[in-house]
Amino acid sequence: MGNNKQSTVPPLLKQGRNGKKNISNLKFILLTVYTVAGFALAILVNLLFRQVANVKITAYAYGSLIIDINGAYRLVLGLLILMYLGISAYSFFNADRRIKFAKRVPFRFAIGSALALWDILGTKLMLLPQPFFPGPSRIIEAFLMEGDYIWQNTLYSLRLFAVGFLLGVLFGVGTGILIGWFPKVHYWLYPVLKITGVIPAVAWMPFALTLFPTPFWAAAFLIVICAWFSIASLTAQGIKSTPKSQFEVARTLGAKTPFLVFHVAIPHAIPQIFTGISNANSFAFTTLVMAEMMGQPGGLGYYINASKVWSAYYKVFAAIIVMAVLFSLIMEGIGLIQNRVLRWQKGLVKSSEQ
Repeated sequence: MGNNKQSTVPPLLKQGRNGKKNISNLKFILLTVYTVAGFALAILVNLLFRQVANVKITAYAYGSLIIDINGAYRLVLGLLILMYLGISAYSFFNADRRIKFAKRVPFRFAIGSALALWDILGTKLMLLPQPFFPGPSRIIEAFLMEGDYIWQNTLYSLRLFAVGFLLGVLFGVGTGILIGWFPKVHYWLYPVLKITGVIPAVAWMPFALTLFPTPFWAAAFLIVICAWFSIASLTAQGIKSTPKSQFEVARTLGAKTPFLVFHVAIPHAIPQIFTGISNANSFAFTTLVMAEMMGQPGGLGYYINASKVWSAYYKVFAAIIVMAVLFSLIMEGIGLIQNRVLRWQKGLVKSSEQ
């Protein structure tokens, strides 16, 4: 007697051609609505919830456009909704992108709901301690008041970070290769690396200000020191951990020392090198902000320090948001380069998205 049972696969979750689970069109549309619902809720709260606390709502003119801080806040939320709708449309025609989009849906809804609650507590009722925890619309006011000045400080931070971090990567990778390949270099240089690595980079500030002619290069030196330790250590470990069998095979085929270094040892160490770069990025960004707070003529750290003096904590939050966006973009850029260089690892290591 044949099996007359029909498939019990839920209609919202279908099986793809490659055997992977796929999200149906209906479920993906519902997930898109769920994604933007939190931000829509934040807009409705800002529009409909009565302003109980006595707060001065300032309007700013940009040519013929006049907008107040609540209008600017709702505009930002609307742009976020449009952005996620665009990402949804981009993901709609690809099964893998659909699954990746779906995994972040609850988090996006939570962010929108948190903004709505923050607006109530920080702006409408002002129950949060002021001026330390301003509402989201008040934070956006910083960009309305002095957006050009924030942009100038952002460019200063990016220039300082780019110079210091790129030099740190070059010196770190170069030092790591020398330490990992040459025993004599390891003997003399590795203890120096260990000693300097445990010292916080900002502790070198007095010496940096003495040795370098400008505060900019003094701060760049601190970022170099900070990035150098992590990258050099992991690069050296990657070089030293190269299996001897790979060298023996290459020597059998007539390879000389330069070939062994650049075509055997360094390719084997690349995963560790990128791990060091990712770790160094976090430390370097922290050092950047600390250095800017200690004598730089500009930068986001300088902006935070100046705003804190005047108790303008909404400006401090604005700078923190810019920092978070910059750091995320830099990490995303490093990740894209790493995925490109290490594309041969795809399927061999566990993805962070799983």
